[in-house]
Amino acid sequence: MTAKVNDVLLVVEDSNEDFKILQRLMRQMSVQNPIYRCTSGDEVLEYLNQDVSNCKPDAPSKPSVILLDLNLPGIDGREILEMLKQDSSYQEIPVVVFTTSSNPGDIESCYKKGANGYLIKPMDAKELQKTVQAFVSYWLEVNIPPTPR
Repeated sequence: MTAKVNDVLLVVEDSNEDFKILQRLMRQMSVQNPIYRCTSGDEVLEYLNQDVSNCKPDAPSKPSVILLDLNLPGIDGREILEMLKQDSSYQEIPVVVFTTSSNPGDIESCYKKGANGYLIKPMDAKELQKTVQAFVSYWLEVNIPPTPR
């Protein structure tokens, strides 16, 4: 179903359970995009700063979208968002916050820092499926990302 199957999705999620649920839902939706996972802000920076220019076959490419949890060990999602949007190498990568926080201060702060979307993780399984489906439909199927430099 997914039209842009080569576009990499980077999921930044420290919860194994939440990541497994997300993976399962995406499999059910026939998402075939490569999905890479980082469990901390530090890992995100390591991932993005890898030198992929030498074309190692196992080296991940720059993600077309980042699905970012806010509450991470070490450098948290708020700081990662701010760092990415201030760095000219990464600021064009869409970052969609995916968190349990419905705090209006978090929502406003994330958009001010450059978030391209803010999704609240619902506790209800059917609502979670709808939210993930909306993310997949828009960000992986319909949205046209900028051409990598």
